[in-house]
Amino acid sequence: MVLLADHLTLDAPRRTSDGYMAVRAKAARTGVYQYLGSEIDPENKHGLRDKGLVNVLRDENTVFDTAAVRSFIGKPVTDDHPREGVNSANWRDHARGTIMGAMREGEYLAFDLLLTDAATIAKVDAGKRQLSNGYAAELEYGSFQHTDGTPCVARQAKITGGNHVALVDAGRAGPECAIKDGFALCDAITADALAALQASLQKDEPTMKIKIGDAEVDATNGEAVRIAVDALNTKLADATTRATTAETDLAAAQTAVAAKDTEIAQLNQKLSDAAMTPAKLRDAAKAYAVVCDKARAVGVTFAEDADAEAIMKAVVDAKMGDAAQGWNADQIAASFAVLTKDAKPAEQSTFDASAFRGGLKSVGDAAAKEQQAFDTANDFNAWRKQA
Repeated sequence: MVLLADHLTLDAPRRTSDGYMAVRAKAARTGVYQYLGSEIDPENKHGLRDKGLVNVLRDENTVFDTAAVRSFIGKPVTDDHPREGVNSANWRDHARGTIMGAMREGEYLAFDLLLTDAATIAKVDAGKRQLSNGYAAELEYGSFQHTDGTPCVARQAKITGGNHVALVDAGRAGPECAIKDGFALCDAITADALAALQASLQKDEPTMKIKIGDAEVDATNGEAVRIAVDALNTKLADATTRATTAETDLAAAQTAVAAKDTEIAQLNQKLSDAAMTPAKLRDAAKAYAVVCDKARAVGVTFAEDADAEAIMKAVVDAKMGDAAQGWNADQIAASFAVLTKDAKPAEQSTFDASAFRGGLKSVGDAAAKEQQAFDTANDFNAWRKQA
């Protein structure tokens, strides 16, 4: 069983002929409520104590349960939460009015309240209009889901007894459904449990408010301070996790940039190495002329537009036959060298270098391949350009 308090606000009140104040207030609603894990699982039996804020589901079967609704009728209205459950022995000390009725208004449970104490009515007139239900409820722990898809770690299975409705100041920051500043006790609580709760309250010590994170708490209430510190620590841990994740993402991005720079540098080097120069072209032409002359010297004919590899393959096929079937380029080149090592060209091959005067010009397939290489380099650098 968990002791809970929910906040609500007074509607526009009216006065009776006797000076009493009558008002209808929405007291509870269905939906998802947020609690600190330490409030609903203080002994950590369900692993929720250190989870910070958690969601608890309250469905209409619980809120509008007939027995639960009726348990509030006739119970007192108090000025702030008493430090003990209201009963016949202390009613005179705490009662400032009465819950006259309860009914459903849409998704809300509403109470008809009658305030009968002049001093309390004056406080309402002065602006003190927040209300907090004091009741006990049984929780079911597990995996639950609201109709809107919100996941919850528990749900209120049953409200076991309304005890009072308290007039309070503006709700504190953080989870509003908390009762650490005043326990809302059900009538059925045991004497031992009540004594333990009362002993922890330190009634006679003055209240000293301190701010921990977003919450303002009583510094003399150790449990309230612990809860606030736990909530702050959770926020700090989350912030640290986010910062670590950001640093990891940055490092990964920097590594990716470095890898891309290396890849671009390698491509540029390959492009530079592959660039055709007049000297390279002259050497290639001379080498091609030698291959042609050696092929003619060993009596092998070839097409005029055949390249060096095709000419060497023609020579090897002519001389080796099926033995050379399936050979790769390196094997063919080696065999050609052996087959033509003693070949004597009919006449010394001449190479006309005049074609290269005035600089190197890429034409035909050579020009297309050169442009393709430059386009590839530009593609690798495209990621650096802003959109």
